[in-house]
Amino acid sequence: MPQIAKGRISLGFARLFGAFLLGVIFPIASYAAVADEVKTILEQGKSKEAYELGRQHPEQLGDPVFDYYYGVAAIDAGHAGEGVLALERYIINFPGNTSARLELARGYYVLGEYARAGEEFREVLKTNPPTAVKVNIQRYLDAIRARESRYKTSGTAFVEAGFGYDSNVNAGVDNANISLPVFGAVTVLNTGVKAHSRFEYFAVGGQMSQPVAPGVAVFGGGSFDTKFNSDANQFDQRNLNLNLGLSAIKNKNLYRLTGSYSRIDVDNALFLQAPAGTVEWLYQYDELQTFNTYAQATTLRYEGTNNVRDSNFYSLGLGYRKAFISKWQPLFNMTVNYSREDNISGGREDLSRDIYSGRVAFGVTPFPKWAVNVGGVVQLSQYRAPDLFLATRRRDVYYSGDASISYAFTSNLSARVEYLYNHNHSNLALFEYHRDVAAFKLRYDFK
Repeated sequence: MPQIAKGRISLGFARLFGAFLLGVIFPIASYAAVADEVKTILEQGKSKEAYELGRQHPEQLGDPVFDYYYGVAAIDAGHAGEGVLALERYIINFPGNTSARLELARGYYVLGEYARAGEEFREVLKTNPPTAVKVNIQRYLDAIRARESRYKTSGTAFVEAGFGYDSNVNAGVDNANISLPVFGAVTVLNTGVKAHSRFEYFAVGGQMSQPVAPGVAVFGGGSFDTKFNSDANQFDQRNLNLNLGLSAIKNKNLYRLTGSYSRIDVDNALFLQAPAGTVEWLYQYDELQTFNTYAQATTLRYEGTNNVRDSNFYSLGLGYRKAFISKWQPLFNMTVNYSREDNISGGREDLSRDIYSGRVAFGVTPFPKWAVNVGGVVQLSQYRAPDLFLATRRRDVYYSGDASISYAFTSNLSARVEYLYNHNHSNLALFEYHRDVAAFKLRYDFK
């Protein structure tokens, strides 16, 4: 009897102990399985799905592995508050994990906690991370400095110099012998025929912002650039741009009112002055997407015999910007625009036009310190009346493509190679031209 009782006791204990092990091991395995699944989905670029899966398992909050991947997924999916809380719990257990600190810093940045984001980014920099990480952190720190201008006086300045080649400095026709309505075969004067040249380029500029109330700031600045053509110096050009305005930030909205003045000089003589007023609204949908719209009114005042082109110019535009969290950090921009030019020098409708245009641009960072950007523009100009002398209503389609490759030696000093292609197709041969511009430039930014 005692032996039988002892056996029963041993068997009961074994069963109880087995049940205990299953109760402990099974949840651990389950926790690990869920964390791994969240990780797998996140690595597939499906942040929203990873976040939704994590939300279905609140019992796992507090598990370090789960907290890490759930935190990253939450930030990527637009729920930065939840992501920050999860990553803060993880950092308590693993304060030396630089990847977690980077993600936490990004979460603070999305929440607008720029001071805390800056602290975390600088902590990671102290560990001497890989170059790619340093470059990415520097971009965030630059953005943080820009946003700090809401609360304190801030300013930036730059100086830029370079050289290049312009295949058509005066936007002239390819061939002097053309055919025009009414006149038939004509020969264009040399000043209107395509002239190519090497050139040197220099530019300088700056911008300042002074807060006057929470979220409200006065800003102003300007830029000046000049282009010296070695082989066609009669087309040397200087550009001056000045601006002064008021900006206001409320939640995800940025409102900006700007007054500006532009002046173009050709061959050391005033060619065009253009005072303007612009109203803008930018909406930060999330960390990766921005929408904007604007309205602008400009007065174009030409000098000398060109004053027959004096006009009022009005523009309305919409824009969209999208950044992608993936390899090479792609960035996409798109704008569409409608403009109206009304001639005010005798009300000549043949010099008045409606303009429809659109631009797309795409940029990537294939390697640390390198950036590649490409873009294109299509613009349709429809004039409102037949040309006064050519008895034909002018219609132009303008195409432009641009590309650049830049390299950042430091956060301040960079080099850039750029190329610009222009083609203006017109039903009047006098206004048709092609142009290629290639340049190399060095730039230093004072931050």
